Amino acid sequence: MTRRTVRIAMNGVTGRMGHRQHLVRSILALREQGGLDLGNGETLWPEPVLVGRREPALRALAERHGLTEWSTDLDAVLADGTVDVYFDAQVTPARADAIRRAVAAGKHVYTEKPTAGDLAEALDLARLATGKGIKHGVVQDKLFLPGLRKLKRLIDGGFFGEILSVRGEFGYWVFEGDWQEAQRPSWNYRAEDGGGIVVDMFPHWEYVLHELFGRVTSVSAHVATHVPRRWDEHGRPYEATAEDAAYGVFELEGGAVAQINSSWTVRVHRDELVEFQVDGTHGSAVAGLRGCRVQHRSATPKPVWNPDIPVTESFRDQWQEIPDNADFDNGFKAQWELFLRHVVLDEPYHWDLLAGARGVQLAELGLRSAAEGRRLEVPELTG
Repeated sequence: MTRRTVRIAMNGVTGRMGHRQHLVRSILALREQGGLDLGNGETLWPEPVLVGRREPALRALAERHGLTEWSTDLDAVLADGTVDVYFDAQVTPARADAIRRAVAAGKHVYTEKPTAGDLAEALDLARLATGKGIKHGVVQDKLFLPGLRKLKRLIDGGFFGEILSVRGEFGYWVFEGDWQEAQRPSWNYRAEDGGGIVVDMFPHWEYVLHELFGRVTSVSAHVATHVPRRWDEHGRPYEATAEDAAYGVFELEGGAVAQINSSWTVRVHRDELVEFQVDGTHGSAVAGLRGCRVQHRSATPKPVWNPDIPVTESFRDQWQEIPDNADFDNGFKAQWELFLRHVVLDEPYHWDLLAGARGVQLAELGLRSAAEGRRLEVPELTG
């Protein structure tokens, strides 16, 4: 078996998402399984080079995972001709500049989202990367969740007939930080630091809706900062300047309507932290992170509205669970594998920086819609 090494500069992996999902559950998991089998007797071996601003944190992270290469000098890493790929999981305001430098250095780029702070910059990055002839990709992890993969299977099989509507509920209660430590970093609640649930979640909703149901053609949004005062990682109070909840209505190409609530100020009364209900003429489904339940029109009961009579049936029990019928790997790892195969084998890959720009566009228009109190068209982007 021939081993082919790909060296990956990983910037921002001391943060929660970069460390847990990208370094540990993706790149290190690939190494633990012996590399990525490319076929024809060849294995791809990912070699991470950790990059960041805090030397003690980088050193500790490298030692914890038995890694030897790390640096606080991004330009020096990008100047290294043996580095093939640049990956970015930094905070949003730092991302575009770093990607621009990686593109200039001729590195293939794989990045978290949003790719930039505004649409103009996101499109510029996409055009720069395409013009440079490098491979580029954006993390769109929710497409690889077991629940949404089952939902995609239903769509492809024609289960729904004509899809009429999509209703999404995402969120959980993020503690304020005074009497219990917050589960999210404080910058998420400061607009000046790139925070806000619209910037965080609307890029996700764009690719989920686009890939499964059709391009978003219009958006109408309302946002709120329900908890205006929070406490940071050092126990210091601060004023939240970014929204912590967003309520969006999205019209889709083909006529379906999606309504998605996103909130860090909601207590969970559902099976999973995110759920999508899809209703069609022939059937309905509710998909979460892992599970997916369906109700076909032939098995749909006939409820009758009568508030004077207690409900005697369990509506949840009238739905059927969709079996896995496959082994579902970690979604971040699954997309890393596809991107790395794209880099070394030139296999097709369409979740690129232009796809990332669509997410930035929807977030930008969502915030503008909320500020202006009106529905906005979403123009189609081209490269």
